[in-house]
Amino acid sequence: MTKLDKDQVVADFTAAYKAAFGKAPQLEQKPGWFSVDGGKNIRLAELAELGASYSTDKAKPAAEKKAAAPKAPAKTAEKPAAKPAKKTKKAASGSGQSAAALWNQRIGAGQRPPRGTR
Repeated sequence: MTKLDKDQVVADFTAAYKAAFGKAPQLEQKPGWFSVDGGKNIRLAELAELGASYSTDKAKPAAEKKAAAPKAPAKTAEKPAAKPAKKTKKAASGSGQSAAALWNQRIGAGQRPPRGTR
C-alpha cells in the first residue's frame, strides 16, 4: 500500500468535486477522518477513491442527462405468451408421516424418540 499525501489528496478531491458539482466542497478534517458536506465520515484512502470517481465521471453527467431526459412513450411490443413453468418432482419423504411416527416405525415400539418429538 502506498503512503498517501494528505494535502495532495485533498487538493485532488477538491478539484474533482468542483468539476463534478460546480462548487467547492465543505470539507471538515478530524483526526484520521474527513467529512464532506457534513455527511458520513470517511478515511483518507476513501476520499482519494471518491475524488477519482468524480474525476472519471466528468464526461458521464452530460450523457446521463441525455439518457434521463423524458422520452416519448415507445410503442409497446406484444410479447409472446409465456410458457408454463415445468413442474418439478418432490422427493417422497416418509409418506406424509410425522417425525415421531416415522421414528417409531423404524426402531420399533418402546424405544425413546428423538428430542423435540415427544
